[in-house]
Amino acid sequence: MSHDAKFFQRGKIQEFRQELQAAETKDKKFTKRKTILKKIVANITMGNDMSPLFVDVVQCLGTPLLEIKKMVYLFLINYGRSKADSIHMVIPNFLQDCNDRNPLIRALAIRTMSYIPIPAVVENLTDQLHHHLKDRDPYVRKTAAICVAKLYAADPRKAERGGFVELLRDLLIDSNATVVANAVAALSEIADRPDGVVFKLNLPVANKLITALGESSEWGQIYILDALLRYVPETHADAELIGERISVQLQHANSAVVLTTIKVLLYLMNYMDNRKLIEHICKKMGPPLVTLLSSGPEVQYVALRNILLIVQRRPTVLKNDVKVFFCKYNDPIYVKLAKLEIMYRLSNEENVQEVLAELEEYASEVDIDFVRKAVRSIGRITIKVEAAADACIQSLLSLIETKVSYVVQEAIIVIKDIFRRYPGKYEGIIPKLCENLDVLDEPEAKASMVWIIGQFANRIDNADELMDDLTYNFLEEPIEVQFALVTAAVKLFIYKSSSDSVKALVHKVLKWTTEEIDNPDLRDRGFMYWRLLAINPTVAGEIVLSGKPAITTDADRMDRGALDQLLLHTGTLGSIYHKNPETFIRGAAGKALVDSPALNQLSRQVLVPIQRSLPISGPIVVPGPGPIEPGTAPPPPPLPLDSAGAGGPLEGEGSAGEEDEDEAAGFAGGQPTVSRQDSTSDPYANLGSAFKDTELLF
Repeated sequence: MSHDAKFFQRGKIQEFRQELQAAETKDKKFTKRKTILKKIVANITMGNDMSPLFVDVVQCLGTPLLEIKKMVYLFLINYGRSKADSIHMVIPNFLQDCNDRNPLIRALAIRTMSYIPIPAVVENLTDQLHHHLKDRDPYVRKTAAICVAKLYAADPRKAERGGFVELLRDLLIDSNATVVANAVAALSEIADRPDGVVFKLNLPVANKLITALGESSEWGQIYILDALLRYVPETHADAELIGERISVQLQHANSAVVLTTIKVLLYLMNYMDNRKLIEHICKKMGPPLVTLLSSGPEVQYVALRNILLIVQRRPTVLKNDVKVFFCKYNDPIYVKLAKLEIMYRLSNEENVQEVLAELEEYASEVDIDFVRKAVRSIGRITIKVEAAADACIQSLLSLIETKVSYVVQEAIIVIKDIFRRYPGKYEGIIPKLCENLDVLDEPEAKASMVWIIGQFANRIDNADELMDDLTYNFLEEPIEVQFALVTAAVKLFIYKSSSDSVKALVHKVLKWTTEEIDNPDLRDRGFMYWRLLAINPTVAGEIVLSGKPAITTDADRMDRGALDQLLLHTGTLGSIYHKNPETFIRGAAGKALVDSPALNQLSRQVLVPIQRSLPISGPIVVPGPGPIEPGTAPPPPPLPLDSAGAGGPLEGEGSAGEEDEDEAAGFAGGQPTVSRQDSTSDPYANLGSAFKDTELLF
């Protein structure tokens, strides 16, 4: 490579042309032409336009030297499409090289032709492909297989009419493993196109592909393994047989082959019935995944993102390997955060003490994002593993005592959820939380603390004073804190309705909310609370303080159907983003489990249907305002509305006034009521009755 560095110098078109012309007479061994072509290719690599030399370079195709032919064909790949008017000069050379004795030259010629999607070239390519797909040399056959995919991209109808898809299908049972792998790659590329064919495998062909695995290159193995996802087992025995045959690939040194093998095994498990075999395969999948973590940080991250999906679907794969995911001091932050998530997923009653001790150490690190994630993980483990709740609470309290702002705030956020997970068990720590009100400057932490004060206002003696301080800057607070303050103020009033200071506080907060807040959702909530209190404070208490469902870890789990679908993209960008490729790659084909008699019942219940997207033919016409184009019919007029459709009362319904009267009568009975107000009168005239001395018993 050091000898070729001298060619990477910017040259002039005229100089190259003169040198090529001079070399035609005094270059018997083609040394000068080779040197000049190297300079031209180097200039192409550097981004310089060499297309004016098209005619001069093409004349070198007659040279019998393979190295020169390679450089000329490389030139044609770059400029053949833009020189459609001159490409006819090259076609005789193409046809001559396609019939050359040397298989390398035959393959080189047909490959170059497939890169130039010009009608004249494509027409000649189709004639040659029929012969090359049946060529006696496997190198030519495997090159021709890839050329079929390129021909299909250039002209799908010509490829289908020429029977090339059928010829590719015949290559799946070729005696050469490389030819089989390239045929699989070409068929997969065609099938992934919106207008492509449907590519499915049966059991004999699937077994033939597995036989070719051992002799294929790493890329070939990945293509073949990916193609096995197109085989739908009809019986449990078929899925188990194929799973056992490909499980040996888990020992491969290449990480991509390992991840692709795991993807196929996870797919086949949906069609297996033998629980012992499934557990055995899960145990075999663990060590290769752990081995991936000894690679560089980039490969580690890819492995961790895939492991996060795998352990959600098959927790037994790594259930005893949680220590492998303990963070190292020199791990990049993105690796540490990914490991923390997996540590939480793998935590259980047996290993929770080790995990908790590790997380406590992380909480004293210097990286703020890492510390926040560690503290939040402690709270999530408290909710997930009930047996460790007491130890986790003590750990969180010790972290609060450090008085580190971001640690305290993260602890308060998770403690709010712990109160909901274990109602009536840990409320004794509320006074300690209230001591840290001054350090709360983040919206989520402040909103969590406000929720705690409002929810347990009956247990906090100075709740009204705390709320008065928190509402001092109500109008300047972030929207989520304002939401929490409004609800907490109403809860405080329901608990302590006899207190004049509480009445004044809730009146002030609701007045701010309904008169000075721009956010429509918050303003509507203020009106709703005010009307509830005005109509019937007792009912308001039952609604606002109604029992809340206990928090569980179900919300952390991905939907089973979506998870099964994502696992079909293991080892791809989709497994890193945790999104299906069709959501972020235009034209990407979706994947999903296919129903069959062998599919497990649970997997069948969550099947995600995939509809094949077809290319849109013709322009998209959206009716709308504006002149009607010539030759198009005007849109039909809208249907006339009768009195009911125009807004009148439907059958069985009263008018709006009657509705309000019924509502007021339903709440009447010694409680304040609301009557219809004129638009010019004070809308809050009767709402003040909500703040009379009213005893609420709960």
